[in-house]
Amino acid sequence: MQIFDRENAIIAAFYDKKTGSYQYVVTDKATRAAAIVDPVFDFDEKAAATSTRNADHIAAYVRDQGLTVEWIFDTHPHADHFSAAPYLGERYGARRAIGKKVVDVQKLWKDIYRLPDLPEDGSQWDQLFGAGDTFRVGELEARVLFSPGHTLASISYVFDGFAFVHDTLMMPDSGSSRADFPGGDAHALYRSIRELLDLAGDTALFVGHDYGKDGREPQCMATVAQHRAENIHVHDGIGEEAFVKTRAERDATLPLPDLMLAALQVNIRGGRLPEPESDGRSYLKIPLNFFASVPDDD
Repeated sequence: MQIFDRENAIIAAFYDKKTGSYQYVVTDKATRAAAIVDPVFDFDEKAAATSTRNADHIAAYVRDQGLTVEWIFDTHPHADHFSAAPYLGERYGARRAIGKKVVDVQKLWKDIYRLPDLPEDGSQWDQLFGAGDTFRVGELEARVLFSPGHTLASISYVFDGFAFVHDTLMMPDSGSSRADFPGGDAHALYRSIRELLDLAGDTALFVGHDYGKDGREPQCMATVAQHRAENIHVHDGIGEEAFVKTRAERDATLPLPDLMLAALQVNIRGGRLPEPESDGRSYLKIPLNFFASVPDDD
């Protein structure tokens, strides 16, 4: 766990090594109210077994710090891990939120998975945020930026002096996240990134993933100024067409995330597993031959 002490807030970052995912707890110093951002619900794909290891680490921190959890935020429907928003939301009676464009992701993947009974109205969450919407965590004021490109529904949560920018940006030495999933768009991703980089230079941007490039320790935060100066995909001077070309070439070499076909059918349900069948077990569906494989380099 890493702790970032801001003027009015404390941000605790929790790292899941298996998926390279960062999860956050943001706390209002004045009231001890808190929000949890992008919590991970563990899934062992070899055993098809779920667990709450990551979420329970977060819960232990909440308990030890005496926090009142008001919100559980998803930034988008994740392709590389299950969301623990329902598990933690029920534990704390907290409201669960995501961007309102999640309905478009539901419609798209409902068809891919052939899930005729899936509601595609975002009713799996308590709050659907639109661009420009505002909210509070205790006395902390925040607003929502619509940040599509990585997915149709991606949003960023912007507080005073810091923001949670999910899979739009990576750390500066890793650039940006892929835009080749169904509904992704590299042009939209570039414009979303430039909007984020229009924030004040000292704004701390907390990313959704890091994989410890070239053996360094995983990191989760860089400032707007650092990205504008150093980000390998979008530093000042790189235009949209150059970015799109780089992103397309990179994406063409990437296999799908290990958990993608399992994770998305859970996450378009708000993080809930499919309803149990007559034997009491839940079952996942895998669409065969919908995606092309990426050959391994020989």
